[in-house]
Amino acid sequence: MAIQNQEVRRIAVAYPDLQGNEMKYVTDCIATEWVSSQGPYVKRFEDAFAEWTGVEHAITCSNGTAALHLALVAQGIGPGDEVIVPSMTYVASANAVSYVGATVVLVDSDPTSLNVTPQAVAAAVTARTKAVIPVDLYGMPVDIPALRDALPQGTIIVEDAAEAIGARVRGTHVGGHSDIATFSFFGNKTLTTGEGGMVTCHNAELAAKIRLYRDQGQDPHRTYFHPVLGFNYRLTNLQAAVGLAQVERIEHHLGERARVCRRYENRLGDLDHLLHIPPTPGGHAHGYWMFTVVLRNSNMAARDRIREHLALDGIETRPGFTPLHRLPMYPAPAELFPVADWIGDCSISLPTHGRLTDDDVDFVSARLRAALGA
Repeated sequence: MAIQNQEVRRIAVAYPDLQGNEMKYVTDCIATEWVSSQGPYVKRFEDAFAEWTGVEHAITCSNGTAALHLALVAQGIGPGDEVIVPSMTYVASANAVSYVGATVVLVDSDPTSLNVTPQAVAAAVTARTKAVIPVDLYGMPVDIPALRDALPQGTIIVEDAAEAIGARVRGTHVGGHSDIATFSFFGNKTLTTGEGGMVTCHNAELAAKIRLYRDQGQDPHRTYFHPVLGFNYRLTNLQAAVGLAQVERIEHHLGERARVCRRYENRLGDLDHLLHIPPTPGGHAHGYWMFTVVLRNSNMAARDRIREHLALDGIETRPGFTPLHRLPMYPAPAELFPVADWIGDCSISLPTHGRLTDDDVDFVSARLRAALGA
């Protein structure tokens, strides 16, 4: 008798939660025919985001990479300037520096937090250093006050908080300690608009520059007059409607991700000899974007075999980012980046989203333990 194959359980690595007013607000956009960037939901989304994160100004844009580009352009960063960036990050953090003609200077990461340290950044500062882009990797916030204390006065801090909505340092939301911060609302992020981004700051003059460059450089008081070379980086009213609905439920989104990640920690915390789970320092609140572990004493081939085992069980995972110093655009000696290489070769991001049940987390944890031989 032929045996029928049982359907494999499928657990996605990321999944958007659109159970709030998203449909209602998008339907309103269509009904009123305000579908472009001129609709009222854009400002409502900006205001709600600024209020929740505690910043003075929040400016929407088309994606997180555009947000970084705008942040650098508005600060006047360009050819001749150096910008310090961690090698362990998504490539957009460095690409935005290249867009403005500045030079990318890479630094390694800390093996505990997986983020840059003030000491490593300070050691990379030269007379040409104009800015630093600290990245809140996987939702772990960088201690920006400590970083600022280590930098020469006047060094601009552009915080790449794309992965860290909800994270806090010393009671302040990410971005609040920086000169300027950027966020991403891609479909797998904690707060999503499908594609989208936000730039935040406390400085009104800087915020006005960001809006000017975002809107094709058009003078806000003189239609079709463009005093600067700008960009079409606007967010649509439709996307902002989704974003507003997401902000309304941000505490729910964060709470569900925290539940998932803490359960992973409980189920995998005894495997410290096999896995590094970055601890959250005192005074920090994690954003819980992706629950990411790094295999100890391992390599890329072993990491990939574990991911293949999990895939056979229907579990989708993500590998670490390829360190920037390995990319043809930003080559640098590998011996300078041992931690970035370790994270890139040996890290695994497990399914992290609010649609996961406790049973799902237990299943993923059990299958990972089995793949590790634990």
